[in-house]
Amino acid sequence: MAEDKAKLLKSLRIERSAEAPAPPRRRRWATILAVAIALVGAGSAFAYYAFPDWRGARPAVSTAPQPSPAVVVAATTAAEPARPRALVASGYVVARRKATVAAEITGKVVEVLIEEGMVIKEGDVVARLDSVLAERDLALARSRADAAEAAIGAIAADLRDAERIFNRAQSLVARNAMSEADMTKAEARVGVLRAQLKQAQAQFETAKLDANRTADVLEKHHIRAPFNGVVVERSAQPGEMISPLSVGGFTRTGICTLVDMDSIEVEVDVNEAFIGRVQAGLPVEAVLDAYPDWTIPATVIAVVPTANREKATVKVRIGLKVKDPRILPDMAVKVTFEAGASAGDAGHDKSAAN
Repeated sequence: MAEDKAKLLKSLRIERSAEAPAPPRRRRWATILAVAIALVGAGSAFAYYAFPDWRGARPAVSTAPQPSPAVVVAATTAAEPARPRALVASGYVVARRKATVAAEITGKVVEVLIEEGMVIKEGDVVARLDSVLAERDLALARSRADAAEAAIGAIAADLRDAERIFNRAQSLVARNAMSEADMTKAEARVGVLRAQLKQAQAQFETAKLDANRTADVLEKHHIRAPFNGVVVERSAQPGEMISPLSVGGFTRTGICTLVDMDSIEVEVDVNEAFIGRVQAGLPVEAVLDAYPDWTIPATVIAVVPTANREKATVKVRIGLKVKDPRILPDMAVKVTFEAGASAGDAGHDKSAAN
């Protein structure tokens, strides 16, 4: 009986050899769990870098106390008041007084007396044309004038003699010493000589006018500067034909180009959306592209009352307060208008002043 109980108890005891297969099953589940954790981590990393919006949408945790939005806006407004941005425009340096010096007559250039960069004054001769024929015409006209003047002298002498004869005839007729026919003949001669004298005087005046005109034509062979300025271009050379009108491209129409440096100013194009901020007298700072470190004080002269339909801009004239030889025509320039100024502000200031 005791042996049966011992066998029964022995059969109920768990054998260690039966639990041996369990460890491989636990290791398999552990491996699966590790792989799942790795996949979840990789997916989270991919979502973090692939979707920045999702990353930024997550609220940041902060332990510091945050000010209310109303307080932040009030502080920002009080510290930095809003200011309008400065208006910037680009343009070019221009000369309001610029001319191509040309001849008024057709002729051959025999001498050019200027070079580029020369400073000349009004009335200085810049070139000479061949004037041989003009000089001969002037000499001929003056000779005709001298002949007309001499004719006046001869006719005046005959007239004085005829008047003496006529006066003597009148006294003789009064004493019945000369016939009426002889007195009438003497009177007629006086009238003819007076008419001839008047004609000679008119011819003399005509000859003088012709001589003066010929002298003016001769003077036009000397081409002179119309105003003070600087020569920026020399066009003609000695030996070329020059004419007021170009004839088939074989004649030039100008000797040189002259610029008055005292008339230098700036022209810029301002977008028509901002033209209301520009008015005459507005201070401006101009900077040449050639001298970016040099700021030139300037002021608005006028707003040209027309707009460019294609570019939607309005031209503005700006006067430079500094005259400097470094400022040359056609140089590129950028100008900055005074920030905060507008046409309405200018009108308000004027009304307040009144």
